[in-house]
Amino acid sequence: MKTLKKNPTPRLVQCATPWTLMSFPSAKREWSLDRKMQAIKAAGFDGIAAVINPEIQAIAARHGLAMMGGFDGSNVARARQQMIAQRELGVHYMNVQLLDHDTPPAVAAKLAVKLVRMSEELGVGVHLETHRDTATETPEKFTEIARRFQQATGRPMPVTWDHSHFAVSKHILPADYSSRLLAWPKLIQHSHVFHLRPFNSQHCQVPVTNGRGRLTPEFNDYLAFVEDLFTLWLQGPKPRGELWTSPELGMTHGYHVSTNPPPWPDAIRAREEYVQAWQRALRRAKK
Repeated sequence: MKTLKKNPTPRLVQCATPWTLMSFPSAKREWSLDRKMQAIKAAGFDGIAAVINPEIQAIAARHGLAMMGGFDGSNVARARQQMIAQRELGVHYMNVQLLDHDTPPAVAAKLAVKLVRMSEELGVGVHLETHRDTATETPEKFTEIARRFQQATGRPMPVTWDHSHFAVSKHILPADYSSRLLAWPKLIQHSHVFHLRPFNSQHCQVPVTNGRGRLTPEFNDYLAFVEDLFTLWLQGPKPRGELWTSPELGMTHGYHVSTNPPPWPDAIRAREEYVQAWQRALRRAKK
């Protein structure tokens, strides 16, 4: 008599990005890429999130780090080259920023279908990011693109969920984070890549700590949303497998305000808090 195997416990994979370590510990004494990855490993991260090239792959392998890749999604021929190149370096999940803020949803959806179908043919997992200055920058644009994708393929669109841009575009207050930002449950459960950038209603990136080890009120508000997000994902179709995430804290494009603490120590603390939120979500999802 065969014994039925239970579904394995879903795994949270956390990848840091070199963007978080720009100008660290200072602009004049910035660490080398090797030292950055050594620090990423020492801090307990599972992997690195970047556009993966041979140099990054070699250093990541030396430090035992997994890799999450990505590329700019604006050209089909170039996208194919980037998918193959990163696949050959051992990358499966790749994040794509889709076209521009003024691209019509119909045009963006057609490209999204081509990119995802191509990724499936090549054996990689392309996810399309919700992001400012792209075709998916607002909830309305994103929803229409996802609807057209579903209509064309009969399947949900794989999404890299970065809820910070939606939150800011709509100035969503903490009491409404979960009710308004988890409004796409099937799409969230279908996806396996999240960018966990702490936000509030006015800022795409808020500090995790006050610089002295204490969590900020803004991050605590965000952390409650992350727990709800994890719980929703875990309640999706079994088996759940792995959820690949990145505490997306960066130094450029206005994300980091000069009066905030450095992003790298905050990313380390965020990773620890997300592990605890994941454990709480696992318990909630079993009820």
